Amino acid sequence: MALAFDEYGRPFIILKEQDQKTRLRGIEAQKANIAAGKAVSRILRTSLGPKGMDKILQSPDGDVTITNDGATILEQMDVDNQIAKLMVELSRSQDYEIGDGTTGVVVMAGALLEQAERLLERGIHPIRIAEGYEMASKIAVENLVHISQKFDFGATNIKPLVQTCMTTLSSKIVNRCKRHLAEISVKAVIAVADLERKDVNLDMIKVEGKVGGKLEDTELIYGITVDKDMSHPQMPKQIEDAKIAILTCPFEPPKPKTKHKVEIDTVEKFQTLRLQEQKYFDDMVQKCKDVGATLVICQWGFDDEANHLLMNRNLPAVRWVGGVELELIAIATGGRIVPRFQELTPEKLGRAGMVREKSFGTTKDKMLYIEHCANSRAVTIFIRGGNKMMIEETKRSIHDALCVARNLIRNNSIVYGGGSAEISCSIAVEAAADKYPGVEQYAIWAFADALDSVPMALAENSGLQPIETLSAVKSQQIKENNPHYGIDCNDVGTNDMRQQDVFETLIGKQQQILLATQVVKMILKIDDVISPSEY
Repeated sequence: MALAFDEYGRPFIILKEQDQKTRLRGIEAQKANIAAGKAVSRILRTSLGPKGMDKILQSPDGDVTITNDGATILEQMDVDNQIAKLMVELSRSQDYEIGDGTTGVVVMAGALLEQAERLLERGIHPIRIAEGYEMASKIAVENLVHISQKFDFGATNIKPLVQTCMTTLSSKIVNRCKRHLAEISVKAVIAVADLERKDVNLDMIKVEGKVGGKLEDTELIYGITVDKDMSHPQMPKQIEDAKIAILTCPFEPPKPKTKHKVEIDTVEKFQTLRLQEQKYFDDMVQKCKDVGATLVICQWGFDDEANHLLMNRNLPAVRWVGGVELELIAIATGGRIVPRFQELTPEKLGRAGMVREKSFGTTKDKMLYIEHCANSRAVTIFIRGGNKMMIEETKRSIHDALCVARNLIRNNSIVYGGGSAEISCSIAVEAAADKYPGVEQYAIWAFADALDSVPMALAENSGLQPIETLSAVKSQQIKENNPHYGIDCNDVGTNDMRQQDVFETLIGKQQQILLATQVVKMILKIDDVISPSEY
């Protein structure tokens, strides 16, 4: 790099140790960046759609994850290249905002980069390509609104929501019981949704899993499950119309904060101390009984003496319950979390119709179910499965389905899936390209070609002839002017996605196109990469 001079005319070098840094400039830098982006997108391309393949990822400490959720794959891949990290961020932002379509967005960005590379080789300036892409993405998003359909649903009519969630789940491992899981997801979202404000707080839905049983045993509990059991084996296993005291204070005598030393030199003194402690426990248990509590849930532990006393006084208790679970129990039962015994009053108790302890299989695994709560706006989806990896993947799949149901409650417009929306946008963009003079026209055509890559990947993953299938569907859409024709991945025998009930959310698709275009524009504008050399 050239020398620069300070105000006294002394030369200095701007880049320190520049001989040890590697630099890529101009077209070379752009090509290297595009190659990195394409490499990431190629990994995810095979896991798109209902017939997509799964990836197995091993973490440094030997944990194995099997998934085909784009965001999870990229999150767990150890990516070094800066541009590849942008692709990871892209998939993560799609996951945060929409929750679904994380694979499609990366495949889309990879296709745009591939097309950009061809245009760069023709000598078109990257800024002009970026501007062309921007124009094309506007046309595509407008076309999506044009072909979208609104549909009505209510707390009773949830069929449209279930069908959309089934489309999401059909590309996951759990697709053999997708209807069951889709219904559970939709019921859970409807239970916690505020339909007037069109808002859903997904934190109210707790997703728990336990190894054992089969996937079909997955259930929705209108209440909370806690992975704990009663503190004493002889306490009642089932409590009806429970009044619950939720405590965050320890069930034991207070310890002085300062350093202290107790000297006991006679039996009488020890007896007095013991009686004092016992009285303290007695008062605590009596306080809970006086208020009317029939179950105590405590964040901290209590020793055997307190346990024995609680047992004798017929007051069931659960100890070592986590803070997050306590909050959910408080929300569900309408109780208040009590930090000090002195503040315990009857108004602060939570109410539940039934609290029961349930054991699983032949193991000693026990869980506590708190059901029929006063406020049923906290629910639990309880997943069963053959192994830990299956349960983890089911959790991720259910998260996607919950997000889709939430998006539909926020905005009830849908577009048809199976690549039909992309093909329709591709046709619209191609038709509009001729109206734009200048070099941007080429970029708009390239954008239309890139849109075709999603249905092409769907056809490829389903074992169909990609080019043949895509051209047949495209000509059918143009001939009949019907944007509902897509790739028949499941071999149903019809290309009409309306008959197959394959929908996707409109906002999810729009977000995919906009995010992919933004990231590709950003990558195209980079023309100089300075990286430290590897020793």
